[in-house]
Amino acid sequence: MKTNKKTPLQQAIHYAKVPILIALFLSPIRYTLELIGLPENAIFIIGLLWLTLGFAIYLGIKTFNKKMPYRILLLSLAIFSPISRVPVAILWWIDTKWEIGTHYGLYYDNFGEALLNHVIYGSLVQLIPAFLLGSITIVLMRYRKQSQKINL
Repeated sequence: MKTNKKTPLQQAIHYAKVPILIALFLSPIRYTLELIGLPENAIFIIGLLWLTLGFAIYLGIKTFNKKMPYRILLLSLAIFSPISRVPVAILWWIDTKWEIGTHYGLYYDNFGEALLNHVIYGSLVQLIPAFLLGSITIVLMRYRKQSQKINL
């Protein structure tokens, strides 16, 4: 007998697909807006951290009543975060190779250093606050569900 139940990893991959696609377009859009000349404070809201925080809230809402919601949340974020950061490292390379002068080309001396910092460190900068926010969302959603049961 075949079961259709997905493992937490399969669920995490499922939930991470669309945000990954959005993230793969988000950094090039932000880069282009910077090249056009929009000021940094105008394009600040178009960023991976904001997307990740929104994704974490979405995940908290979608998984609060599932088995192992925190595991699904963490796995989804762990899949999403490093993949979402790869375009940032590539944009660093483009910016420094052709000396374009955007903020993407700052700080690092070589591609390995940029890749390490953008993909590993940048992922942690996304993952830690997002996991906390997603966990708070799960707790609030469970509390809300419990309150509704009590009031009925």
